[in-house]
Amino acid sequence: MSFYVESTGNKEFKMVPPGSHLARCYRIVDVGTQATEWQGQQKFLRKVMVGWEIHGEEENGAPLLTEEGEPLAMFKNYTLSWSENANLRKDLQGWRGVPWTDAEANRFDLKNILGQWCMLNVIHAEGKNNKIYANVAGITPVPGIIKKSGLPAGINPLQLFRLAEPDWAMFETFSKGLKAKIEASPEFKALKKAPAMPSAPSSGFDDMDDDIPF
Repeated sequence: MSFYVESTGNKEFKMVPPGSHLARCYRIVDVGTQATEWQGQQKFLRKVMVGWEIHGEEENGAPLLTEEGEPLAMFKNYTLSWSENANLRKDLQGWRGVPWTDAEANRFDLKNILGQWCMLNVIHAEGKNNKIYANVAGITPVPGIIKKSGLPAGINPLQLFRLAEPDWAMFETFSKGLKAKIEASPEFKALKKAPAMPSAPSSGFDDMDDDIPF
C-alpha cells in the first residue's frame, strides 16, 4: 500500500482587487514603537494598525472570500499621531466626510471607528521587495444609495488591542507575524511577563502585510 506525500507549492495569498470596496472596520491594534525608514533615515515611531473586512464581489459575481470562506481583509499601518498633517487624521477625515469639531480636532477616540462602514479605495503597487501589494489609497463615506439598500451583517468580532491595557486572550488570536511585531516593541518588552494563554486559531489572512509601511 502506497503512502505518498507531495509538494503543493506555495499557497498564493489572495489580494483584494483594485477599486472601491464596501468595508467594515473590525480591528484596531496598538503595535507599539516600530523602526521606520524615511528618506534614508531610520526613525522610531509609535504605530497603530487598522483592519477592515471587505464586502464585495469578483468581476464574475463571486463573493470576495478566502479559500476558507472568510471575508478578505485589508490592513493599514499608521503613525499614531493626531497632528493636522498626519495620515491617520487625513484618512479619517475623508472617511467622516465632514469637518472635525473643535474637541475632536484636539483629541479623537479611535474606538469610535470600530464597527463603522466605509468605502476603501484599493490600489496595487510594487513594494521594495519587488512584490505587488494591495494598499488602502483612500477612505470615503458609504454612498446613500448603498445605505438605503441595506448594509450586510458584519462577520468578524470587533477587536481593540492596547498595550497600555493588553487583552492577552485577544493577543493570542493574532497571527504569528503580528504578535512578533508587537513583541519587538519597547512598550511590550516593558510589560510584566504575560501569563501563558492557550493558543487560538488564527484566520490566517493577517499574516500578510498588505500595505507598504509609511
